[in-house]
Amino acid sequence: MKFVAITACPTGIAHTYMAAESLEQTAKANGDTIVVETQGSAGSEPLSAADIADADAVIFAADLAVAGRERFAGKPIVEAPVKAAINDAAGLFERAKAAAAEPPADQPAAAEPELTTKVGEHDRLGSRIRQWLMTGVSYLIPFVAAGGLLIAVSFALGGYQIADAPKVTEHFDAGSLAGWAALMYQIGSVAFQFLVPVLAGFIAFAMADRPAIAPGFVGGAVSVAIGAGFLGGLVAGLFAGGVVLGLKKIRVPKAMRGIMPVVVYPLLGTVVVGVLMYVVVGKPIAIATTGLTHWLNSLSGTSAVLLGALLGLMMAFDMGGPVNKAAYAFAVGGLTTGSAGSLQIMAAVMAAGMVPPLALALASTVRKKLFTAAERENGRAAWLLGASFITEGAIPFAAADPFRVIPSIMAGSAVTGALSMAFGATLRAPHGGIFVVPLIGNPLLFLVALVAGTLVAATSVVLLKQLRFRSAEPAAAVSAHPVNA
Repeated sequence: MKFVAITACPTGIAHTYMAAESLEQTAKANGDTIVVETQGSAGSEPLSAADIADADAVIFAADLAVAGRERFAGKPIVEAPVKAAINDAAGLFERAKAAAAEPPADQPAAAEPELTTKVGEHDRLGSRIRQWLMTGVSYLIPFVAAGGLLIAVSFALGGYQIADAPKVTEHFDAGSLAGWAALMYQIGSVAFQFLVPVLAGFIAFAMADRPAIAPGFVGGAVSVAIGAGFLGGLVAGLFAGGVVLGLKKIRVPKAMRGIMPVVVYPLLGTVVVGVLMYVVVGKPIAIATTGLTHWLNSLSGTSAVLLGALLGLMMAFDMGGPVNKAAYAFAVGGLTTGSAGSLQIMAAVMAAGMVPPLALALASTVRKKLFTAAERENGRAAWLLGASFITEGAIPFAAADPFRVIPSIMAGSAVTGALSMAFGATLRAPHGGIFVVPLIGNPLLFLVALVAGTLVAATSVVLLKQLRFRSAEPAAAVSAHPVNA
């Protein structure tokens, strides 16, 4: 049979493409054909009209609303979370084949906004809040990567003192390395100034669609202006979305409905959120942010080690999911303050996030018999994914054997996070993995922490899998030689 599919995850990085690969491999194993459109952060190549027309059924493996859904009107559609395509692609194909065998239902083509989130009306409040926050983080990541890596490059070219260079609008020497370093630093710094407004704007957008973007962005900008930082941005985004949702419930005359989303909702939402942030909640949040910064700077000894271990556990727990992203957002939020404690946290988070794929790549290399052919193939790719700080590279292994893999990688990441904090390793770049080691404070000790956690996780995985196989051998022997009653 012929299928087409769309995969999409909130961050649009790893899960999107891993789901596509899983669907393609499963289709090949089944003797079917499939063409996948990945609606990820790198953009997507749309499915051709011919592919859609020839398809027997459509698979949507997405945690976001699919862009261009109207293209599939009249086709049998199967929808599932993106992780379902990674963990159970065969089950999705069974559902798609069953849907293709049913009579086609009338499906009116309805255009949906290109940017939106997938929050169901009947989802629990906790699930909704998590999805709203994940949406904000997903749109934040490109700014983090662009700004953070530009700043990292500037430090590599001109040293940390480049932060004190004069403005390039007043003095720029195109013939000197220092001039270009200053330019990179100042561009990256401007990109970093968007972090909190973007976070707040897209949290609000996830809650109440386009009319909430302006109130969210303005609330985030106010948060920066009053020193409330990331915490203020989170609150401003939730306020903006909630205010606009409330405004949408007010019935207005039919003649005014056209101007409500363009003028009234953004205007009133911006006024309300601005007043709340400036007058009511902004100052307490700013005080809390200042206290958090002082606490991070005061971390030492056991407290720093325990925090590093906790962040390591979070980074490995769901390998790119909400818990992982919460730890990462915490580290990036502190990074904007430039405090010594926050730089250590960023180093610990990145090192801990690199451990799961590296550990499983190592385990599948040294003990190949414990892993399937597909896992060994994934292990070869996991070397690069781990080195690049893409924790999602461990997902195929965890999906196949969660009760042995997840505890093992959590233990390894906890060791790495704790050691990184104990060693005082620092990092000013929010991403980059092994490729930004020259920009890390105490780089050799950072690598020692990374190697130690990788060995702990890999050893744990191997030992647990060996116990499983050894316990399976006697059962196999009994079944082969049954005892007569």
